[in-house]
Amino acid sequence: MTRDYSEQLIVQEVAPRDGLQIEAKWVETADKIALIDGLSACGFTRIEAGSFVSPKAIPALRDGDAVFHGIRRAPGVVYVALVPNVKGAQRAVAAGADELNLVMSASQTHNRANMRMSCQASLDGFAEIVRTTNIRLNGTVATSFGCPFEGNIDEDRVVSIVRSYREMGIEGITLADTTGMANPRQVERVVLRVLEHVPAAALTLHFHNTRGLGLANVLAAYDAGARRFDAALGGLGGCPFAPGASGNICTEDLVNMCDEMGIPTGIDLERLIALSRTLPALVGHEVPGQVAKAGRNSDLHPVPD
Repeated sequence: MTRDYSEQLIVQEVAPRDGLQIEAKWVETADKIALIDGLSACGFTRIEAGSFVSPKAIPALRDGDAVFHGIRRAPGVVYVALVPNVKGAQRAVAAGADELNLVMSASQTHNRANMRMSCQASLDGFAEIVRTTNIRLNGTVATSFGCPFEGNIDEDRVVSIVRSYREMGIEGITLADTTGMANPRQVERVVLRVLEHVPAAALTLHFHNTRGLGLANVLAAYDAGARRFDAALGGLGGCPFAPGASGNICTEDLVNMCDEMGIPTGIDLERLIALSRTLPALVGHEVPGQVAKAGRNSDLHPVPD
């Protein structure tokens, strides 16, 4: 069976937020800004640059205001902030965020662990943000494919949350595999159902590579009609409130796979790999990404004597 891989796969970078939020080592504000500026030059159209949550909850991102004020904004790039409530939304708008990412879990248990509130309280807060802000909004459904506390998630519930987001005026939708519990068949099934309610241009898939299925899940979602995918440089990241969570799918590994398969992304892979190779010094440890270590297939080696 021949598949059509001619349509662009849009890669959206989340390392400055989702990647750094779990890091134990403090990354200086100037270094965060330099990282985002470097990413801006790679061809991304959307970068999640930080969050406006309680500094007690996520101390690694407590400098969100300074980061958003300090970055060099590249034309055509949307700089996104994750916010948990109206107060965070107001701070993000004041700092110059172009889009707000609102997150609620499909799992009631995970939402209480992650957001310290019930799902209904989260939805009520989102409705207030919709009423009080005039900015593009994206609604993320965390644990869309499984919860580390509750296990399987009812797909009807995921679809219901997506419909609630859209009905309240939230334009963009993200389905997040928060702890890497998804498998390709499940992904295909859920994406097909959600695309009945959301245009492909408004849907993002957010996969983690916890169990090694991240890129397989990307292909399953792409084949089902999804075109937007979050990824983190170097494979950084993980949810601080999800046991066993590991990094996001790796941006350069994703772009490399697409390049090898002929799927256009518009991302400068050579520049991306060079930037990824600076990460170990930035965060103080090796990172999971593979292509930055191994090089591209086209990076040939001299024949040994």
